Amino acid sequence: MTDTLNARQLDAVHHLSSPCLVLAGAGSGKTRVITHKIARLLQAGLAPAQIAAITFTNKAAAEMRERAKALVGPRAAKPLVVSTFHSLGVRLLRADGDRVGLKPNFSILDSDDVLGVLREAGGTTDAALARRWQWAISLWKNQGLDAAAAEGVAASDDERVAVRVMQRYEERLAAYQAVDFDDLIGLPLKLLLRDDEARAKWRATFEHVLVDEVQDTNAVQYELLKALVGEQGLFTAVGDDDQSIYGWRGATIENLKRLPQDYPKLKVIALEQNYRSTGAILAAANAVIAANPKIFEKKLWSEFGDGEPVRVLECDGEEHEAERAVAAIQAKRGEGGQVKFSDFAVLYRANHQARVFEQKLRAAQIPYKVSGGQSFFDRAEIKDLVAWLRLIVNSDDDPAFLRAVTTPKRGIGHQTLGSLGEFASKWKVSLFEALFAESLGTVLAAKARGSLHEFGRFVNDLEHRARQTVGAQAARGFLLGWLKDVGYEQHLYDGEDNEKLAAARWSNVLDFVEWIALRCGGAPEDRALTAGEVADEAKSVFDVAQTVSIIASLAERGDEQDVVTLSTLHAAKGLEWPHVFLAGINEGLLPFKSDGEDMTAQRLEEERRLMYVGITRARTTLAVSTLRRRKRGRETVAGLPSRFIAEMKLDERQAKEDPREKLRRIRAELAARTPHIPLNSPR
Repeated sequence: MTDTLNARQLDAVHHLSSPCLVLAGAGSGKTRVITHKIARLLQAGLAPAQIAAITFTNKAAAEMRERAKALVGPRAAKPLVVSTFHSLGVRLLRADGDRVGLKPNFSILDSDDVLGVLREAGGTTDAALARRWQWAISLWKNQGLDAAAAEGVAASDDERVAVRVMQRYEERLAAYQAVDFDDLIGLPLKLLLRDDEARAKWRATFEHVLVDEVQDTNAVQYELLKALVGEQGLFTAVGDDDQSIYGWRGATIENLKRLPQDYPKLKVIALEQNYRSTGAILAAANAVIAANPKIFEKKLWSEFGDGEPVRVLECDGEEHEAERAVAAIQAKRGEGGQVKFSDFAVLYRANHQARVFEQKLRAAQIPYKVSGGQSFFDRAEIKDLVAWLRLIVNSDDDPAFLRAVTTPKRGIGHQTLGSLGEFASKWKVSLFEALFAESLGTVLAAKARGSLHEFGRFVNDLEHRARQTVGAQAARGFLLGWLKDVGYEQHLYDGEDNEKLAAARWSNVLDFVEWIALRCGGAPEDRALTAGEVADEAKSVFDVAQTVSIIASLAERGDEQDVVTLSTLHAAKGLEWPHVFLAGINEGLLPFKSDGEDMTAQRLEEERRLMYVGITRARTTLAVSTLRRRKRGRETVAGLPSRFIAEMKLDERQAKEDPREKLRRIRAELAARTPHIPLNSPR
């Protein structure tokens, strides 16, 4: 079972006697180590349910579960707890949330829900201002601070205003029996620190905890891990100090420094053999990261040989840079073999850099996708409609209720909803069920009850009609009529200062209506259904609405397409491609620096780690481009190559050779090897 592991990996898998930190360099097989360690723990006698493996994304958790299933079998893998930090928090709160004041069916607010509550709490319609509050509150929560504690660290008038908004925001969440994503970490930590019985229970539940990407933990996640395993607990933390790139969202590399201090018996094992990249690419990566102060010593190597040298391309500007990238893709595919578009990635520091690459790729008819872009189904207006459909299907869905009852606004304010939430919590019923309770009059005035009853009757009527509405044409009429009844189009225009943006959002709504209608079956009025749209039989709107929870998965259907990837460096972490083009490697872009901003040593070190992440995404070839002139706002300014290019310590000829010079050199070498044939010689 472990015959595919190298010596260091085997050390990590078999170490069970004390806490273990696995320093997993880029491409060193960390997921293989985690899954094999799960198998080793089962072999040592632990039950599957006693093992918890925690990572940061649902996609990573799903991959880890599938690989564990392939290794230990479906039966053993099923009881394993393989989840994100947030999913683990939900597990703890669903079981013991009453100990921190939550009912079992508390609501989890997404980012848009939070924004709405903050606008209400702050008494503003300014979405940008509410987002700044949202960002500040999230950072405070990730540092383990509530509103009272944040007041002590607020350093400006804007921050002090954000603290007051945070106080009102916390009151509303408590009244709504709702939590945000940061609470899914903070409240479980509060539970474990303050409740001896709950702490003992969960420590006994999980005999061994494995944490992936430990360098990306924030202060609260680190404390949650400590509270979960205890001072003498056993855990395996896997991460890489050289890939800590999320300081801007609260992650702190200080957690890696604390591990040996908090756990003196910590065993540190460095995985340095890389199974991804050539020697030339790894040499550049090692040289760049060597300029950072080291927490732990580690140097990547591979058995793949040097491979092609890393190239540095000096480009006149953004358009020239994009043209060279497109030309390189076309040339590599023209060499023959099985080179696909999906073998290529263009990586950059900031989202705005993608625009010119998109233009040039479209002009060359090269298919591409922009990684990390917003999915259609993540748009606020689509989430609004999805919330209504969820409520029609399941009236006990409290998060859907909260979004639907306030979108569009219908005179039902936060005080009414707060009282309704307290009443529902007291009697352990859903918000929708509570609004029809006879005893609701003891906490709400007649006018407020009337507004709630009107909303409830409207939802019940929608449910009845959704069950009766069958076929595409009828569904289209039903959905458009519903949107007209609630005034949703006007709501969009009222909520946007820019009329074009409002019109674009309404266009998205109409697209969504058509998406639902086509899935109800029957031919649309103006065109024939495509093969992918034909329904086996006519369905009701209610039938289609029942599948609405899987709509978001449609946004991921491009993952397996044969397309070039355009991605920010942050979004590219954890991924790899045979051929990588790092774009805009200039001072001001990478390392990124805003006008008037002081570049601290800590910021520079994180930017250098970002460069390291970009380099180590490449398997076979790596090109790094720098601009002689670049756009900054409406200006064109002289471009200065990033200091990181010099830090790669590339051979001068490899680093700066112009492709025209390379072509002349190749022709000269070819001519030198070819015998001279006089022009008048017989062929």
